Amino acid sequence: MSRVCELSGKGPMTGNTVSHANNKSRRRFLPNLNEVTLISDVLGQSFQLRISAAALRTVDHRGGLDAFLAKSKDDELSDKALKIKKEIAKVQAAA
Repeated sequence: MSRVCELSGKGPMTGNTVSHANNKSRRRFLPNLNEVTLISDVLGQSFQLRISAAALRTVDHRGGLDAFLAKSKDDELSDKALKIKKEIAKVQAAA
């Protein structure tokens, strides 16, 4: 299981752990990923995604999964999220 957010594309970063004596050693900063179930209003279906806490706040701010996916760029989304976005667009085009 990769450590990459499925909605925002946020992944591990590298940096230094700096001690009090200013010694530096390499470390990794991992994103705060959570397994959440988000509901699509258009599809009437729930989806289980592994997203970061920041992306979850953004989904709430934008008004749900459908609105978030409509505004997001395709290159940031995972294959699973891109498939959901295309399904939503297909249903909205038919309506």
